[in-house]
Amino acid sequence: MTNPVKEIFSVDAPPAPAALAAKVRTLAPSMTRSMQRVAEAVADDPAGCAALTVTGLAELTGTSEATVVRTARLLGYPGYRDLRLALAGLAAHQQSGRAPAVTADIAVDDPIADVVTKLAYDEQQTLADTAAGLDTVQLGAAVAAAATARRIDIYGVGASSLVGMDLAQKLLRIGLIAHAHADPHLAVTNAVQLRSGDVAIAITHSGSTGDVIEPLRVAFDRGATTVAITGRPDGPVSQYADHVLTTSTARESELRPAAMSSRTSQLLVVDCLFIGVAQRTYETAAPALAASYEALAHRHSPRTR
Repeated sequence: MTNPVKEIFSVDAPPAPAALAAKVRTLAPSMTRSMQRVAEAVADDPAGCAALTVTGLAELTGTSEATVVRTARLLGYPGYRDLRLALAGLAAHQQSGRAPAVTADIAVDDPIADVVTKLAYDEQQTLADTAAGLDTVQLGAAVAAAATARRIDIYGVGASSLVGMDLAQKLLRIGLIAHAHADPHLAVTNAVQLRSGDVAIAITHSGSTGDVIEPLRVAFDRGATTVAITGRPDGPVSQYADHVLTTSTARESELRPAAMSSRTSQLLVVDCLFIGVAQRTYETAAPALAASYEALAHRHSPRTR
């Protein structure tokens, strides 16, 4: 079975300007320090960098022209000229009257009202970044595979296991056979039973969680279609993924660890995947969903004595 995402950063078309900042946040941890300087410069000052030649940007960041070009390509642009056009578009968008950004840094002594405001802003930014960077071609392929799957296995541990359970229960309610596995031993045991026509989905923010990668690898070797939902598309999990769905890499803080911030973007991707499957299977999904509502209706009504 071949892996169509070996060249994980190759794209058919450059990402839209609005996706640039999200792309930088997602890919920066995997870049060299010199490439990070270029990426941070273009994200922090798109208008200023859009006015620079490749030589000018290299001088500004203390790097080389080759590093600037490599960074542009890693971000999804064929060359520096395409990146400059995206920067100009992003600068125009930022100067179109939007309200100034709210910092999401939460201090120990922040009033609870400020905590609410900062968290709400950070959640909104995480969702916007994920939507901007999500590859809809990869998403569509994952939807198509899941909609016709004999069986769907979902792997995740820790906070990602909660997202996996959310997806599994949604798929079950529209009549699909789906199971979420948080126990790594059971995950591998079930993965061994998969074959062509089945789907395995791994959810890992870091892209390097061994307890999630192992069952996905087994499923991949058995011929199942494999999907990775991850914030690190260059991580080890992608080696065994036919389709990679990238989530936003939100900034961590002392009071907001990655497990908390990543869950928001993972849930958005899961909801997009579920809705896509429900659309494709509507004739069977709608009656199944109605039947599940009816079966549970009495649990939401006051009991009569």
